[in-house]
Amino acid sequence: MNTPQHPALATVKERVSAEEWQTRVDLAACYRLVADFGWSDLVFTHITARVPGTDDQFLINPYGMMFDEITASSLVKIDTQGNKLDDSPFPVNPAGFTIHSAIHAVRHDAQCVLHVHSINGVAVSAQKNGLLPLSQQSIFVLSSLAYHDYEGVALNAEEKPRLVADFGEKTYLMLRNHGLLTVGKTIADAFVNMYFFEAACMIQIRAQSGGSELITIPPHIIAGAQAQAKEATKSLGGMLAWPGLLRRLDRIDSSFRD
Repeated sequence: MNTPQHPALATVKERVSAEEWQTRVDLAACYRLVADFGWSDLVFTHITARVPGTDDQFLINPYGMMFDEITASSLVKIDTQGNKLDDSPFPVNPAGFTIHSAIHAVRHDAQCVLHVHSINGVAVSAQKNGLLPLSQQSIFVLSSLAYHDYEGVALNAEEKPRLVADFGEKTYLMLRNHGLLTVGKTIADAFVNMYFFEAACMIQIRAQSGGSELITIPPHIIAGAQAQAKEATKSLGGMLAWPGLLRRLDRIDSSFRD
């Protein structure tokens, strides 16, 4: 299947830098992968990426497009307030950028902010004890995990300082009763981080449903998880898996590159 190209988007590649175009391709791929892995919530979550070489320009999904329809050219360039900076024919949901803008403003190490309402993630976010040390996947998350209490739909700018204070310098954020969020130095890192986050939540829900006593992983193993992750990925982080993930998408539908 190939997603039809919108006629107004034919010249986007020629109008942006090579670096921005590559970011657009990777971000479109990330949206497609989120859909492919079943983490999307129709059109109601967002993944954002900083435009290379800027501190105040970001790429976000065109509001109303399903994640498996998004292409590099359909992504919309916005400022820190969520206002469009290009002549994209697609709308943007400024309210959807509330969480992302708060994090991008203080986390200059994060090129990408990825937020989902995955079923398993929301289920664990509603549990008082949050994520438990039950799996190998969970130790990587628990070694850099923060929590933020639910304050309603993220429309209130007054929530931003509390959210960024709770998140701090961590990589993973569990939004209570809401969902999951990851950041990454690259789009690949943010995606692979989310893969482990959602997998850890899925494993927890399934383990709990078995009804027997659970075995937890000792704290000293969690403390060494970051070093182990670096060794296991040859210090490549998400980039180790990213080329294979792009090949997977190309086999399904390569139109994300348009």
